[in-house]
Amino acid sequence: MNQALPVPLDVKLMNTTSLVLVLAFAGMLVTLGVSWLLQQNLFRLSAIRVGGDLSHNNAVTLRANVVPKLTGNFFTTDLPRAQAAFESVPWVRRAVVQREFPNRLRVLLQEHEAVAFWGHEGDARLVNSYGEVFEANQGDVESDDLPLLNGPSGQSAPVLQAYRRLAPVFEKIDMRLTRLELTTRGSWRARLDGGIVVELGLGSQDEIFSRAERFAATLTQVSSKFGRNLESADLRYSNGYALKLRGVTTTVLGDKEDRKATR
Repeated sequence: MNQALPVPLDVKLMNTTSLVLVLAFAGMLVTLGVSWLLQQNLFRLSAIRVGGDLSHNNAVTLRANVVPKLTGNFFTTDLPRAQAAFESVPWVRRAVVQREFPNRLRVLLQEHEAVAFWGHEGDARLVNSYGEVFEANQGDVESDDLPLLNGPSGQSAPVLQAYRRLAPVFEKIDMRLTRLELTTRGSWRARLDGGIVVELGLGSQDEIFSRAERFAATLTQVSSKFGRNLESADLRYSNGYALKLRGVTTTVLGDKEDRKATR
């Protein structure tokens, strides 16, 4: 009975080497073929379809701001980089970029909805409906009566939340909340139409909301008693508040004139 002779080691090495070379050559051919295919005009980006919010942007502005930042073709375009390019356009809050075979990009935009100004008067930015601060041409803002909010960096969202809670309270007494500020010490200050300043004091939003409600519930009765218009109010008291009415002056007992008058 014949027995199969073992394959010599050098033959095994030759066979293995031949197989590796064949696979490497095949891989190189595939790579070159794919590279050639990717460079064909068929896959060069020829169009970008944009949908979603387009209130403040159009094809001209998007083309001018985005297209110069895009590189590659359908397969090689860096989608995160393309997304960042669209989100760098004024008024764009978020962009979702997808490939659309064979040579297009599809983009869905979400624009900022401006609900308030942020910062100091004359140097203010904008706040969107999510409480995020953004920069854009303020001349493009549709509404001309947005409130002015201010506070420490990173506090735009809670300040907007507080404004949304307080504004309806003052509307009950026919006053519009035009400004709301959170100081670095954590104290709240409001300004109503007509220049009325309301000191809300320190505390949580629930605490300042409670003070504002107490103030709104009793202001009409108090101010009508004196027949004067409100100039400012200080709500930083546990059981009440102080008012300053236009045309009414106060002095502190102990001033030189008051001491003369009491002699």
